[in-house]
Amino acid sequence: MSKLKQFLLDSETKSFDQNHRATIRFNIGKYNAAVQRGLTQYSDHELARERASYIKTNTIKDLDKYLMEFEANFTARGGKVIWARDAQEALKEIGEIMKRKRAKSVVKSKSMITEEIHMNEFLEKNGVEVVETDLGEYIVQLAEQRPYHIVTPAMHMSKKDIAELFVRKLNIAPTDDAQELVGVARRLLRDKYTSAEIGITGGNFLLADVGGVAVTENEGNARLSTTFPKTHIAIVGIEKMLPSIMDLDLFWPLLSTSGTGQNVTVYNTIFTGPRQPNEKDGPEEMYVILLDNGRTELMSHPEKREALNCIRCGACLNICPVYKNIGGHTYESTYSGPIGSVLTPHFNGMAENKHLSFASSLCGACTSVCPVKINIHNLLLLNRKQSVDMGLADKQEKTAFKFWLKAMKSRKLMNMAPSGIKNYVVKYILKDTWSKRREAMKIAPKSFNQLWKERS
Repeated sequence: MSKLKQFLLDSETKSFDQNHRATIRFNIGKYNAAVQRGLTQYSDHELARERASYIKTNTIKDLDKYLMEFEANFTARGGKVIWARDAQEALKEIGEIMKRKRAKSVVKSKSMITEEIHMNEFLEKNGVEVVETDLGEYIVQLAEQRPYHIVTPAMHMSKKDIAELFVRKLNIAPTDDAQELVGVARRLLRDKYTSAEIGITGGNFLLADVGGVAVTENEGNARLSTTFPKTHIAIVGIEKMLPSIMDLDLFWPLLSTSGTGQNVTVYNTIFTGPRQPNEKDGPEEMYVILLDNGRTELMSHPEKREALNCIRCGACLNICPVYKNIGGHTYESTYSGPIGSVLTPHFNGMAENKHLSFASSLCGACTSVCPVKINIHNLLLLNRKQSVDMGLADKQEKTAFKFWLKAMKSRKLMNMAPSGIKNYVVKYILKDTWSKRREAMKIAPKSFNQLWKERS
């Protein structure tokens, strides 16, 4: 089955799943309420968005310069930088590190980019145990699912669902106490931190001027994952760059407020390399893998490169009417929702993923909440245009528009066919799309042109 047909089938299934919709609307509703409260910390939120957009746009424009500055500053403190053009190169380098360290287990904090390159599957196939230490990621790992949401991996699961999962997978006594469920996960994970040879994180921001990787989290698991293991690997997309550590006073609050409604997340850490001679803890070795994986291809489209400004706050998912009905797993991609529909065709191929850019009402809600003012709904339109320019429109659509264009250019042809035939053609063409959920469109018996002639 093609990705498009699977997407349409899953969309319909999820849209009519009342339990799923109730869970999602409840969970997203809590986040949206928290975000509205969090925005009250700003005296001029719009100005903050303008500043963030300006900084990210200029950084992406001069990304080559900032990447070289980051590498120079990071390596000066003993860190090692690895450049990876795609997922295969990144996985090959990770595999080499695992072999050198003879690693048998890895603890990792929440990271969408490791999902993007399918790192867990790769390591497990090579005999390395991978333990997700973020609670939400740990839950979906137990459930053998991919993350549902950029920020909240287990958003689609209720407390009852999680309790049943823990009973089934961890053999605990049935309970509906959330604190007890968290305690179970905490006890199981503690031994993993101290026994793992390698800790893996992503990175929310790269800081050029200090050669730092900024990681933001709420549970402290990223700090534990990088404190006990002797080796730390940070895998970060090249677009996560900021010019200076001083920019974090703008971006950290914007990220947390837009994502979860917090003034700032609980733990914010900057890693600038391995443990230094005068430091008591931290890894003996630190690697940063700078991943391209389609980002340079997206940069080659000047009118669309603003998509790389994204700071992965998840605000566009929470506001999107389509996402709230079809859910995160339906997209079958690492990044779901509006921004995922922009990025995925460039990261994973336009031919296989162009349908995601059409799965939007173009209402513009995503653009209105984006903390870095990405014009998301316009980028979706540009993706649609690119897919047509590449000749990826299906044959039925091409044929329909060919005849429509010919008819629209000739008033005689438009008036020649009676309304009955026109209605039959429209009904046939739209039977699986527009007319599937709506009353069929009907063309008037007489055209405006004919009515005007009669009136004259």
